[in-house]
Amino acid sequence: MMTSVRELQAPLRDRYKGDPSAALVVDRAATADHDVTDPFHASVSAQGAANTMLVATHRGHGGPHDAATPGDLLCAALCACHELTLRMVANLMGLEIDTLEVRVEGDVDLRGSLGMGTAPVGFQAMRVQTKVSLRNGGPSEVARLMRTAEACCVVGQTLQAGVPVEHISP
Repeated sequence: MMTSVRELQAPLRDRYKGDPSAALVVDRAATADHDVTDPFHASVSAQGAANTMLVATHRGHGGPHDAATPGDLLCAALCACHELTLRMVANLMGLEIDTLEVRVEGDVDLRGSLGMGTAPVGFQAMRVQTKVSLRNGGPSEVARLMRTAEACCVVGQTLQAGVPVEHISP
């Protein structure tokens, strides 16, 4: 039996309509225990995750790149958010996904984070490549699904709009 996103979200939508402040959440991640003398690795724990993740420095920064880098995690966050949003929106629209594949790439000039000249720090561009086919819809339904999912993808919209980042030291 297929899970009904509409059925599960209905009480939440009613609650948020009556109390918009109830819709405001805080997502979290924190570093976890790891050898702080190792300049090329860290461990992070995301809220809700059962395990910590080992993160490595990119080989372009002199690191071993033997685990996902922070940039890889940013690409993974966008990839996961886009796919989950597509799945939920398809469910809400009564569309059955036959195949779904999402890939994310991001372009970075590493000179920026190495403090070399005027090269910018950060991703200069990201691409989300999506292949989706439906059991019960054609090109127009796929296009509508894609438009709606892109508009509702939290990570994608955050990256497009930018977000202030506040650094706090005790």
